[in-house]
Amino acid sequence: MNSLQETIAQKYEFLEALESWLISKGLSDQMAQLTKVSISLGVMLIIALIAGYLTRKILVGSIVKVSQRTKSRWDDMLINRRVFHKLSHLVPAIVVYGFIGVALYDYSPKLTAILQACTNIYMIVVTLMVFNAFLNAIHDIYQTLAVSQNRPIKGYLQVIKILIFFLGGVVVIAIIIGKNPMSLLVGLGASAAVLMLVFKDTILGLVASVQLSANNMVKPGDWIEMPSRSADGTVLEITLNTVKVQNWDRTISTIPTYAMVSESFHNWKGMEESDGRRIKRSVFIDKKSVSFCNDEMLERFRKIHILREYIDEKTNEIKQYNEERGIDSSIPVNGRRLTNIGVFRKYMELYLKNNPKINQTATCMVRQLQPTERGIPMEIYCFSTEKSWISYEGVQADIFDHVFAIVPEFGLKLFQNPSGDDFRALTHG
Repeated sequence: MNSLQETIAQKYEFLEALESWLISKGLSDQMAQLTKVSISLGVMLIIALIAGYLTRKILVGSIVKVSQRTKSRWDDMLINRRVFHKLSHLVPAIVVYGFIGVALYDYSPKLTAILQACTNIYMIVVTLMVFNAFLNAIHDIYQTLAVSQNRPIKGYLQVIKILIFFLGGVVVIAIIIGKNPMSLLVGLGASAAVLMLVFKDTILGLVASVQLSANNMVKPGDWIEMPSRSADGTVLEITLNTVKVQNWDRTISTIPTYAMVSESFHNWKGMEESDGRRIKRSVFIDKKSVSFCNDEMLERFRKIHILREYIDEKTNEIKQYNEERGIDSSIPVNGRRLTNIGVFRKYMELYLKNNPKINQTATCMVRQLQPTERGIPMEIYCFSTEKSWISYEGVQADIFDHVFAIVPEFGLKLFQNPSGDDFRALTHG
C-alpha cells in the first residue's frame, strides 16, 4: 500500500513540475494547468489504447492459437462467442480509471467524479457482455452433449441472465444517482408485488420450463400438435418465455411456455419412437349390396389365392354344422351362410397380414362400425412400419387404392352421396 501511495505521489510531483516548467516558459497559470491536463489525458488515452491493443493481440491471440491446437471443443465455443475478446475491453477501462484521478487531481473534482462514474458504468456493461457471452458458450457446450436432446437448459440460463442484468442495472442506477446499491435493493424489496406483476410471464415461464424439463414433456425436435394455438409441426426452440414451433406449412407459431403446462397438446414423439404409426380409416359399404354368398360367388372367391384356404375351411365347417342339425339349406335364411361382406372383411385381414409394410406385432384388424345413413363403415385399424410422413401416406394410400379397386369383386358397392351426374342419368333414363 505504501509503494502505491509513493507511486501516486511521484506522479503528482511530476505533473506539478511539468506545470511549473510551463509557467516558466511564459504560459499563464490557467493555460499551464490546462496544458498539463491535456497532456495527462492524452498520455492516459495512449497508454489505455496500447494496453488494449497488446491485450487483444498478445494475450487473446495466444489463447486463440492454443485453443486451435487442442482437441477439446469447449474452448472453441468460448472463442466463437468472443468471451476473451470482450473481456479484453476491461483493460483500457482499468487504465483510465486508475489514471483519471491523477490526471485531473487539481483541475476539477466534479469532472473527475463524472469520468470515474462513466468508466465504472462502462466496465459494468462490459462485464455484463462477458457474462452473457460466457453463458451462451455454456449453452453451446451443453448442446454437444447427448443429454441436451432431452434436457434443454436455455430457460435456466435465461433466468441467470435476467438476474445478472437486473443486478447490473441496479448498480448502474446506483452509480448515476450516487446511492449505495444495497439500499436500492432494499427499496426494491418493498416493491416485490409490482415486480411480480411486471415479471409475471417470466415467473410462469420459469416454473413451466422446470416442469417441461423434469417431466420430459417436450424438447427441441419433437413433433407437437396444439390446436388451441394453431401449432402443428416441429419444436425449434424452448426458451424461458416461448416455445417456437415450425408448422408444416413453414410458418412459425410462438407459444407461451406456461401454456405448454396449462393447456393440452399432442406430442407425436412417442409414435416416432414406437414400432409403428397407426392407420385408422373407414370405407362405407352400401347396405343394399350386402348378400349371402351363393355357390358361384364361393367358387370365384376360392380362386383368390389368400382366400382359398379360408373358403374351403369355412364352407366345410358350415356344411357340417347345417347337416348335423338337419337344416334345409335351400332357404337362405336357414342355418349358417357366408356373406360377401364377411368374406371381404376376412380378405382385408389376410391382405394386411401379408403386407410387409404393416407391423404384424401390433394390433391389426378390420372391423364393422355402427351403420349410419351413409352405409356400413368398414374400418381398417393397423400400424404402418413406415413412420415418416411421406412414406406413411404412401402406405396408407396403397391400402385404400386396393380397397376401392377390389370391393366390386365381392359384389359390394361403396357408398357416396349422389352428384349432379347421378341425377342427370336418372332423368335421362
